[in-house]
Amino acid sequence: MYRIAIVGRPNVGKSTLFNCLTKTRKAIVGDEPGITRDRLSEVVLRYGKSFEIIDTGGFVPEEKDAIPRKILEQAKVAMQEANLLVFVTDAREGILPMDETLNALLRAQDKEYFLVVNKVDVPRLEESVLQFYTLGVDHIYPVSAEHNQGVSALLEAIIQRIPGTATSLEREEIRVAIIGRPNVGKSSLLNRLLGEERAIVTDLPGTTRDAIDSHLKFEDQSYCLIDTAGIRRKGKTRLKTEKLSVIMARKNLEKADVVLLVVDVVEGLTKLDATIGGYAHKAGKSIIVVANKWDLMSRDTHTAALTEKEFRTHMKFLDYSPIIFVSAKTGKRVTNVLNFVKKAFEARQFRVSTAKLNKFLEKKVSPDVVSVGKQQKFPVKYAAQVSAEPPTFVFFTRSSSKLHFSRQRFLVNRLREEYGFYATPIRILQRKRKSLQRD
Repeated sequence: MYRIAIVGRPNVGKSTLFNCLTKTRKAIVGDEPGITRDRLSEVVLRYGKSFEIIDTGGFVPEEKDAIPRKILEQAKVAMQEANLLVFVTDAREGILPMDETLNALLRAQDKEYFLVVNKVDVPRLEESVLQFYTLGVDHIYPVSAEHNQGVSALLEAIIQRIPGTATSLEREEIRVAIIGRPNVGKSSLLNRLLGEERAIVTDLPGTTRDAIDSHLKFEDQSYCLIDTAGIRRKGKTRLKTEKLSVIMARKNLEKADVVLLVVDVVEGLTKLDATIGGYAHKAGKSIIVVANKWDLMSRDTHTAALTEKEFRTHMKFLDYSPIIFVSAKTGKRVTNVLNFVKKAFEARQFRVSTAKLNKFLEKKVSPDVVSVGKQQKFPVKYAAQVSAEPPTFVFFTRSSSKLHFSRQRFLVNRLREEYGFYATPIRILQRKRKSLQRD
């Protein structure tokens, strides 16, 4: 049996990651260091491959007390028995001396190991991941185990290391949040996708208050559809239950892989639609705009193109998002939405190797960078994709100046032309000579 051992100092989230990878609650999780003492293990089956994941107690070198010393012994045994090691660190605390000690010990094991930077649950913490490259580790995976973000990329890398041929019999469930302002047809869309009245639908805005999770299998792919409450402006929510439902809608947005932004094509795009789309964009979610109530429109051969042009004008920041015109009432094109979702989910997990990325920059990007009247030296000397979900790239620049927004837009456009990243935002980080800037 192929074995993966999760190691790290206390309270970095090893047990949370264990539960996330195994889809269990076997490991007790809490803020108190030292909760895990014995080795915990669970056999996991993914994509036709079975392997064992082992959770270990917090690694404290040179500890003399009896219990911590026993925990250390158990961790060392797990490391010796494992085929692959997953070294967990904390993005909030950065690199501590204990991390450096454990990193040196792992190098001495002469085994491949992945470095997981945990607790990357807000965009500003993505910048802190870069410091971990100083540990000299080849494979770094930023994740938020608590919110199940970035874990799929880690799991995919683990599966690739396991001998044998993987199958596609078992696929991860895609979490899809259905969002939008009140009364645009979110619940009607959910019911049409499920083929049943799962959510209550009325003409009254605000009918849905709880976030409803529904499970669906379509063409061998599993989906978790989350129908959220209509998001209103802050000043428009008076009742406590309504305020809470809006808060929960935004929280469920964070847990989704792909977002369906439902808009009313008859009423046209509003400022609130753009605001809600902005929430999903900032959260780094793949976004598909679902223009509902298409059956109520007076149409000709140019209506769809003109409507899409109008939408694009008001939501320029979602230029990467496809727009699909549907009728939740009649079912027109509704099943096509799931095909869009699947394509977006696959795109947001795509990774570009560092070697391929820099070859692409050298051959297809650098020659296009010219200034007025003369050739200008390309400002980026090196690049790497530091995470997926959403795809995030760090560019190491030659100067200490911040990349102009037009340069960043140029890089994003070239990356999208080359690699697609369908329906998915691309994040750009810059590593300057003496400091780090994020767009």
